[in-house]
Amino acid sequence: MFRPLELFIGLRYTRAKRRNQFISFISSVSIVCITISVMALITVMSVMNGFDYQLRSRILGAISDATVAGLPGESVQNWPYAMKVVQANPHVRGAAPYVEIQSFMQAQRSTGALVRGIDPAQEPNVSDINKHMIAGSFDSLTPDSWNIVLGKDLAIQLGVNVGDRVTMVVPELRATPMGAVPRIRGFKVSGIFEMGMEEFDSGLGLISMSDAEKLKSINGPTGIRLKLDDLYNAGPVARELANTLGQVYEVTTWMDSHANFFSAISMEKKVMFIILSLIILVAVINLISMLMMLVTDKQADIAILRTLGSTPRSIMGMFMVQGVLVGFVGIGFGVTLGSLLSWQLPGIVKWIEHVTGVVFLSPDVYYISEVPSKLDWHDVTWVALTTFAFSLLATLYPAWRASRTQPAQALRYE
Repeated sequence: MFRPLELFIGLRYTRAKRRNQFISFISSVSIVCITISVMALITVMSVMNGFDYQLRSRILGAISDATVAGLPGESVQNWPYAMKVVQANPHVRGAAPYVEIQSFMQAQRSTGALVRGIDPAQEPNVSDINKHMIAGSFDSLTPDSWNIVLGKDLAIQLGVNVGDRVTMVVPELRATPMGAVPRIRGFKVSGIFEMGMEEFDSGLGLISMSDAEKLKSINGPTGIRLKLDDLYNAGPVARELANTLGQVYEVTTWMDSHANFFSAISMEKKVMFIILSLIILVAVINLISMLMMLVTDKQADIAILRTLGSTPRSIMGMFMVQGVLVGFVGIGFGVTLGSLLSWQLPGIVKWIEHVTGVVFLSPDVYYISEVPSKLDWHDVTWVALTTFAFSLLATLYPAWRASRTQPAQALRYE
């Protein structure tokens, strides 16, 4: 005989044509509800992963994973030694010196901006701004050229384009026969970049590090930017470098400046997971209703099985097979459809926009103008396991009620 008996009878009940067709309908509805819930949860999690990935890529494409800096307003002491130390660390993939200047820019209009003096040959080791040039040349930032590369929105605010000139005012006074005056220097706009983030496109300019040192009257960079093999390992690496370099150097990470932003995204993702899990819980309630009606419908069968020697545990197992099978089928369809939808979602959104003429994320308003989607199999596994756990819990009470059936009472009116 087929073993185990509980699985055989549970599957037989699933395949058998019931007297009450309404139970079959509720069973189908339960499968559909679980499928839709799992599909929706996987799709939403994938979209949130996509936004997180896009924001992380754009932000970390302009800032460094970690930074070694000296005292505020001063150059890094013995910076060649600091470069050797950081490059010797096995977790550091690239390092580049820089000079940071807070400035006020004037052209057709005026605005404040952060100006970063860089070495174009070493900067690609720690950022990918050179890959986001929309006009001009990134390599134009040569020593004594007095060229500047601006973010797209910053160039618009100043009313300049490639070839135009801007005047930079550095709020650091110097003594002259006419008294203390700020440092002023003219620059030629030699390039424009667009990172897709307001923070950088509207407030960042790049010049040659040599020009920045002369403008700031220092000898050497104000810091060293680092690219790590794992950005989530920035904290331990920073502590290790701080211990090696000593107290005259300050080591900070991207977590110090943007930790709250990414923590908010992570928290939002967790909250969305909890909220959408409630949809799965509602779908599971249908499963409980279906099993309760099935137990009522099979009272006579349960009584006969009990008189033939089936134990309460065996009866309970037969009806748990029913609920688990419905949950398993719903999860299977939901994972398959949800994965396919997440994979093709950007194309589907574009098609809907083309057909309806409605733009979901307007480039004039949002810096991420396309709906991103990044399928994470870790999230898919969690969704499947959570749904399976809900389905398993939903079977316990109906199965327990079935195991408590008294044969004499159930057969009295048969």
